[in-house]
Amino acid sequence: MSELRQDIVSGDWIILATGRASRPKFLDEKKKVRKKTPKSKCPFEDLKTDGNWPPILSYPDPEHWEIALIPNKYPAVVRTADPEAKLDRGIYHTRPAIGTHAILIGRDHVKAFPDLSRRTAAKMFEVLQSFYLMMEHNKDTAYVSSFCNWGPGAGASIGHPHYQVLTLPIVPPNVMHSLAGAAAYHRKHRRCARCDIVKMERAKKVRVVDENAGAIAIAPYASKRSFEVNILPKKHWPSLRDMPLPALHDMAALLQSVMLRLRKHVNDPDLNFYIHDTPTTHEHYGYHHWHIEVVPVNVVSPPGGFEISTAVNINVIDPDHAAAVLRGEKVW
Repeated sequence: MSELRQDIVSGDWIILATGRASRPKFLDEKKKVRKKTPKSKCPFEDLKTDGNWPPILSYPDPEHWEIALIPNKYPAVVRTADPEAKLDRGIYHTRPAIGTHAILIGRDHVKAFPDLSRRTAAKMFEVLQSFYLMMEHNKDTAYVSSFCNWGPGAGASIGHPHYQVLTLPIVPPNVMHSLAGAAAYHRKHRRCARCDIVKMERAKKVRVVDENAGAIAIAPYASKRSFEVNILPKKHWPSLRDMPLPALHDMAALLQSVMLRLRKHVNDPDLNFYIHDTPTTHEHYGYHHWHIEVVPVNVVSPPGGFEISTAVNINVIDPDHAAAVLRGEKVW
């Protein structure tokens, strides 16, 4: 029987319409080999020659960098716009797209995030945290968006693994929607919604994909996409800006684990992952619980007219089964 399931934070509904005995065909298909960008044509091999110098942040230093956060040469937002410019056109409200669009890269040309050493993955998150802290006091920044497009089906255009970071002068609608839901849950129950999720899922253990000392990976009860995974700190931290390094490293390690499991057990899908953090507007967001969302490209049931017209997703893979598959258990 199909079910309507509601996300307890956002309030969004999904339809879970599973063929419980059916193994998705794509799991047995031959995976297409992702095209690699030759080193000779990669814009990240020589940052000085390719116009990506100097880096915004680097580790251990600019000249001997292993990790670098560099300006995007083709930015979606820019710092040169006049924040006071009047751009309204009749009934339409417009404002300059002021911000910083950066790219986080590692020195290795081929290693995706799950293939990095545990140390390098942890340092990636440290550099990212440093940038978030830099932007926290920027008057033109309301939100920092960090994400990865892995594979051409997820929007990646360059083979060298990289991660994008954009600062925005607005708080995106999806973030506002989620914050409102988290605030409403906190007002009603006097508890954090995602802390309750972590507590319940750890007790049930059905949808837990993996966990370590400081973090847990869960297939959400109301998953919008097949094999979607949320990675959350076990303790309550509203923002990654405030998180101590050991727990931040645990988050990075679990992201590596989830991506490796998707590669091994779900035919290595193209995917997006992104950080869901609090705005930098210095309001009180203590009810928020920052996390990472990993969303494979939906090859099982791509969105169609129903999803587009209603914003209600249909998921044909039970998240209980998705978590079991990612744990390496035999389901079908």
